[in-house]
This record gives sequence, C-alpha cells and structure tokens, in this order.
Amino acid sequence: MAGVEGYEPIDNQKATVVVLDRRAKVLAELKSYWPKLRFLLSAIMLVLIIPHIRLSTILPQGKAAIKLLLFATLIALVGILLSILRWQRVLAALGVKRSPLSLVKMYFAALFVSNFLPSTIGGDVARASWLSLQIPGDGDAVASVVLERFSGWLVLPLITLAGLIINPHLLRLGSATRLAVVLALVTLLAMFGCVLFAFWSGPKVGGSRFKVRMYIESIRLGLIRVVRSPRRVLEVLAVSLMYQLVVVASAFEIANAMSLSLSWTVMLAFVPAVAILQVVPVTFGGLGLREGAFILFLRPLGVSTSHAIELGLLVYTINLALSLLGAPAFAMGQRSRQKESSEAEVEC
Repeated sequence: MAGVEGYEPIDNQKATVVVLDRRAKVLAELKSYWPKLRFLLSAIMLVLIIPHIRLSTILPQGKAAIKLLLFATLIALVGILLSILRWQRVLAALGVKRSPLSLVKMYFAALFVSNFLPSTIGGDVARASWLSLQIPGDGDAVASVVLERFSGWLVLPLITLAGLIINPHLLRLGSATRLAVVLALVTLLAMFGCVLFAFWSGPKVGGSRFKVRMYIESIRLGLIRVVRSPRRVLEVLAVSLMYQLVVVASAFEIANAMSLSLSWTVMLAFVPAVAILQVVPVTFGGLGLREGAFILFLRPLGVSTSHAIELGLLVYTINLALSLLGAPAFAMGQRSRQKESSEAEVEC
C-alpha cells in the first residue's frame, strides 16, 4: 500500500529502524574490540622492538648526557605549556574567555588520561568533556580542542618542508625524502580541504538531532569564526609554530644526549613527519610507528636501527614522565565529579 505523500509507509519505517539498529550494534561491537586489537598490536610492536634496545645506549652515560636529557625534559615541559597557550588562543578566537592558568590542570589531567588510560577515552575527548562543564554549551568546547589540534597539523608539514629546503642534502635521501614530502603535502591538502569544506558547505538540516552532527557543525562554524579574523589566525599559528619548534628542540637534545650526530635541520625536517605518522591510532602512544618512522628517516643518514628505536623510545618516555604530572589533577577531578554526582542523587 502506497504511503501518503510526505510520509513513509509504516512497514518501510520499521524496516529502516531495524537496519539502523543492526548497524549500530555492529559498530558498537567493532568499537568494543578495537582497544583489544590495539593492545595486541602494541604488544607485537614491543616484541619486535625489545631485541634492538641496548640499555647502555638508552640510559644516559655520564653527567653531560644526563644534563642534556634533563634539559630535553625541561624543553618538552615548555612545549606542553605552549600547547596550553595555543588552546587558550583558540578559545579566545571562538569568543570564550579562559586564562591559560585555568586550563593547565585540565590539560595535564587529559595528558595523563591519554597516556595511562588508553582503553577508556582519549585525552582530547576528556578535555572537551571537562571544558563543556565550565562553559555554556559543549559545541565550543569540542570545537576548541579540534581546532587546537588542527593548527598543529597545519604547521607540522610546513616545518618539514622548510627543513628539507634549508638543507638540500636531505632532498637526496630516496624513500625517506619521498615519504616526508608526501606526508607534508597530503597533510596540507587535507587541512586546506577542511577549510574549504567549512566555507562552502551549508549547515546540516536536522543536525541537532544527532550529537555527532551537532559537533561537526560546531567545528565547522568555529573554523569559519577563527579564519575570518586574520589577527586571531596569526596568534594561533604563531603559538603553534613555537610549540612545534620546541618539540623539535627537545628531540634534538635527546639525540645529542645519545651522541647522535644529527643536525638541527635533520630534526626540523623529520621530527614533524614522525609526529604526523605516530598519531595513526593503530597502537597505544604510537608505539612502533614512531620508532619505525625514525628508522626510515634516519637510516640513510647513518643512524643504526637500534639508535633510531632508542631515540623514539626516549622521546616517548619523556612525554610519559611529564604526563604523570596530570595524575593529581585527574584524581582531584574524579573526586570532585563523584561528589557532584552524589549531591545530585541526594537532591533527586
């Protein structure tokens, strides 16, 4: 029986609901298996990496090496603070007034979540969730976190290309050069594609019915608001550039502590490329991906497989150590949220 114009027949509506339910169940099941698969892949990567680790190299030898590692750790801490400042500038561009100090506790707690609670929720999701409790509406909270990451992804490939241009010798490293250039260009094209999509696509009808669509729309509108203010764009990109350069400087000092003869331009070209590769969510903390990328990029420069792996692990270890600073903030936040939940239940 044909339906009335403008309405679907009842049978068709039921069939659509059944199909959507089945798809939702399949997606939920796949999502539940994904952390287990990542654990398995991370374990496999660890098994492959361990035979190449030499404690005599990965542990600092002598006072000079220890000082360099401590200096690298200090630089990495400065990088985290710059990342917080970048987030604050994105929020300012979105019209949300928050001081950098008010975001410090939240950011460090999110780092802890990201590195030590990988099977539950990501640090960025936690950051957006916590911020949404402090500002009106959660659209700007999600948009601020995504756009803060977006600014980093826009700067990373530019640094890689700059490093390759400054040191022309790096343009003759075969597959290492090709991978770095392809990663940089693809990332840039993807970023500019996102900007064009934000301006050319209109608002989604009925987007408010689905939270994911609502968040996408918030990100789209947030990107438009930021891009339309050149001063805000320059502020965010300037802080983002400083942050990424500090990350490169930290890796450079780690390489010096390991007595690796790598120039500043080498690190400038390849550390951002490694950062792009390691965010692929295959393993926890980019384990194996980061080390494999360092092998590919640095082997043509005479760096052994063991040294490349050890460099990647030291970079990761320093980040892990600094993320522990967020443990107290996370614990206090958990207690505060549990207290608020208990008080809400009593009121009900």
